[in-house]
Parts: sequence; structure tokens; C-alpha cells
Amino acid sequence: MRLMEPFLDKGRNVTMDNFFTSLSLAHKLLSRKTTILGTVNKIRREIPQSARHTDRNEFTTQVFHYSSWNQEIQNMENQDPAVVDAIKGSGESTLEKATAKAKIKFDQFLNVSLNIAVTGKTGSGKSSFVNALRGLKDEEDGAAPTGVKETTTVLTMYKHPGMPNVNIWDLPGIGTPSFKAKKYLKDVKFNTYDFFIILASERFTENDIMLAKAIRKQKKSFYFVRSKIDNDMTSEKKKKGFDEQKVLSLIREDCQKNLKELGDPKIFLISSHYLEEYDFELLQNSLEDDLPEHKKYALLQAWPVCSAASLEKKIKMFKRIIWAASLASAGVAVIPVPGLSAACDAGMVVLFLTRCYYAFGLDDRSLTRLSEKVNKPHLKDMAKSKFVTAIREKALTRLQVSAALAAISTVEYLFSLLPGLGSAAAAGISFATTQYLLREGVNDLANTARDIRKEAGLASVH
Repeated sequence: MRLMEPFLDKGRNVTMDNFFTSLSLAHKLLSRKTTILGTVNKIRREIPQSARHTDRNEFTTQVFHYSSWNQEIQNMENQDPAVVDAIKGSGESTLEKATAKAKIKFDQFLNVSLNIAVTGKTGSGKSSFVNALRGLKDEEDGAAPTGVKETTTVLTMYKHPGMPNVNIWDLPGIGTPSFKAKKYLKDVKFNTYDFFIILASERFTENDIMLAKAIRKQKKSFYFVRSKIDNDMTSEKKKKGFDEQKVLSLIREDCQKNLKELGDPKIFLISSHYLEEYDFELLQNSLEDDLPEHKKYALLQAWPVCSAASLEKKIKMFKRIIWAASLASAGVAVIPVPGLSAACDAGMVVLFLTRCYYAFGLDDRSLTRLSEKVNKPHLKDMAKSKFVTAIREKALTRLQVSAALAAISTVEYLFSLLPGLGSAAAAGISFATTQYLLREGVNDLANTARDIRKEAGLASVH
């Protein structure tokens, strides 16, 4: 369309070969008072079935009326169970509308940004919390620096390693010499963030309360996190008659009294080093409830797996989006189309499954952290299912050389694992094969993650 722009709306005709010819392009050009003349491969889905199966010579010319193409598409919608299910899942009435919706939804799923602000006074554990959200230990390369002195003197953005569109911001505490309370929101670029997490390792201060009021006034969300709970537990365990639940209740009540002028805000008790304990999952649930759906996609993909329930939420989300991923990646090629489309389609398939791989905690860094935590080094060796291997050895290594070739190579390998699918590069990827491949992939990755958590002794943690 860009190439044709100078010639549109002038009643012209454009001649093209079968690489470009399609019904969707014809629609767009016709709306700009332009017609097309071109060859078209008979395996295109716009071509009626009667024309695909013919006893005529290999090279023939046939003419189909415009409305016949639309009728053939409608017949396909009504006859292909997979397509019918996808249309129903989209809530739309036609394949064309369903595909358009799928592309928007899948684009949101992959690309929506999420900016998380983490703030608190010196020593509150901000940097450790930022590292925990990113799945990093404090001493790892790329981790936010930690220490007993003020280590956050400027607002610093850290990208999530598995979700490049999720940014976690380590903000200097309110009231520090360079960030005075009255100008704090302006100085930290308030409008950048989707929500704020306010940390304290002891009592929340007047500055924290002032910040919360200012955030509320601007109609954004804030969440109070009482950090370093593991330190409190270690200290209290030395006392006679220690009762963990009683200690947690006392800490929570003290925070609530401290923040009473804000009403009854939720307080989340968290240890950045033991995410599966205390209130880390409750914080996730609250964020999910408050975020719009498209932002929720980013949160669930990036949030660390902290329990069996947390993992199941991620699995459910990926399964819910398969219809959109299948339609978006297969595009209009409900019947396989050879050539360049295979690279594009394959790239989207690989990207979707790679997101699963990271979200389910199957990457080397996540598995290393888990195995060290439960002292079971062999957990890393369990991540050897066919899809995990394909993503780790095919996609992630070859993407450094060529994204398109890596995608084709990886999907061809995945196809070889599933009987009857054929060659992605030679035949293209239809809706049906894409959907089947994604379902098998999500199930394989999900079961691997479940098995690893079970072996780690965390299968029943909720």
C-alpha cells in the first residue's frame, strides 16, 4: 500500500504476481478506487474448493466473481471446526473480524508495557525487592546494587530479563536530599508508572503517608509492603513461646495503626528472599484485580512463580490466548501459504512459546535459583522435555544469528516432534497446525514446570 500511495484514488489498475495477490489487498485497494489484475496460487484460501481440485491442465485461467470468494470464506468458517471455535472464542461473528481482534489482542499480549515504581527510605530493601521481581539474586550481574548505605540516589530503570516491555523502577526515597517531599512526584516523573509499591522494613513514615495521599489524589494505585519479614522471624524465633502467626498479626496491626489516616490500606508482609512465603502471592492477586486486562497480561508473564497457584494462573492465561496467537500468527492463511509467510508465522509461534518458557520459570537462571533454594541440584536436569529443549537449543541460540532462520528452524524441529504436520518452511503454517502446535507446546512446558515444582517439594504451596 505504501508503494501504491501516489497512484491511489485515481481509478487506476495495478498488475501483480501471486506473491502479492490476495483478497484482503483487493479489498483495501478497491476502497481507494483501485483495481488489481494478478495471478494467484490455487492453494490460497480465497480460491473456491472447486477450483483447487480440477482435471484441467496445470496452467489454466479461471474467473471468479468477487462475491463468490466471500461465499467460499463463509463456507470455510462454517465447516472448519477449529476456525469455528476460534471465532466463537473471539466473540466475533466472522473470520475477518475475529482475525482483526486476534491481532490486536496478541499484540497487546506481547508488547504492552508495564512500569512498576518501587520506593521507600534508605534500608527498606527496595533494591532487593526489585531484584526479586526480576528473578535475580542480589549478587548477580545486572542486579540492582544493595547495601546498608543509600544505594539509590537517582531513579533507575531495570528491564525484566524475560519480558523486555516490563520495567521496574528503583526510586530514591521521598525526603532524601536530592528528592524533597514537596517536589517528589514531579522529580521522579510520576506519570511514567502504572502503580507504586511503597516499602518499609520497620514503620512507615510521615513521608510515606504524604506520598500515598499524593498518589491517591492523582488517581493511581499504591501498595504498602512491609519488607524483610524473614529478618523479623529470625529475631523472634529466639524468644520463648514464639508463634509465627501471632508475630505476623502484630506486625500487620502496627503498620495499620501507623497508616490509619489513610483509612484501611492493605499491608503486604514480604520477604524478597522467600517469595513463596508470607504475602507475595496476595500482592500479585491485588495487582491483578486492579490492573486493566492488557496490563494484567504483562504482570502475569513477568511475575515470579511463587506457588503452585501462581504457576496455574500463568498456564491458564497462556491457554486462553492461544486462539488469538493462532489466528494472528497464521493470519489470513487458514490454508497454508508457502514462501515468506512461513518465516513471519514461525517467528510469532516461537515468540509465544519462548514467553511461556520464561513465565513458567524454565530458563537456566530461574532453575538455578530454585535448585539452590531447595538444595536439589538435579532440578535443572529435569527441564529436558521436547519443547524446552527446542526453545533452549534452537530458538535462543540461533536468534543471535538470524531471527527468521531461527524461527523457521525451531518450528520445523517442533513439527518433527509431532507426527503428521510436515515442513513449516515448505508449506507455511495454517491456523489448524499453529493452534495444535501451541496447545501441545503450552501443555509440554506446563507439565515440565509442574514436575519440577513437585520434585522441589513445592507442588502444594498456595
